[in-house]
Amino acid sequence: MTPLLSIVVYTTLLTFLAIMLGAFLRNREWTPEGLKAGLSNRDDLPEATPLGGRAERAANNTIEALVLFVPLALTAQVAGSADTVTLGATVFFWARVVYLPVYLVGIPVVRSLVWGVGVAGLAMMVMALLG
Repeated sequence: MTPLLSIVVYTTLLTFLAIMLGAFLRNREWTPEGLKAGLSNRDDLPEATPLGGRAERAANNTIEALVLFVPLALTAQVAGSADTVTLGATVFFWARVVYLPVYLVGIPVVRSLVWGVGVAGLAMMVMALLG
């Protein structure tokens, strides 16, 4: 497997972690009521705590980022340009690793800056593909 495809796998695992953490914190699944809500159809969820809301939003943002990242990475792989986009993919991945805890802690300006670094990684990938 190429380094680029390894980053795709790691980013997918990170996305799964964000989804599970988002659901766990959003539903307060460490409580009997939260576990019941988590195992239900989730039709009548209680209002999220601030942390739970941030976790849910971070998970959604991670999914949105994955939708942008994977097509670029796979296009590069198929086009034989995997080596040229790997740096951008690496920047993107590590920015996403930092993004999750920063979002969960609730540091607004730093969160946006880290998000911007991830976008810069995507831009690096696009430039490598088009350049």
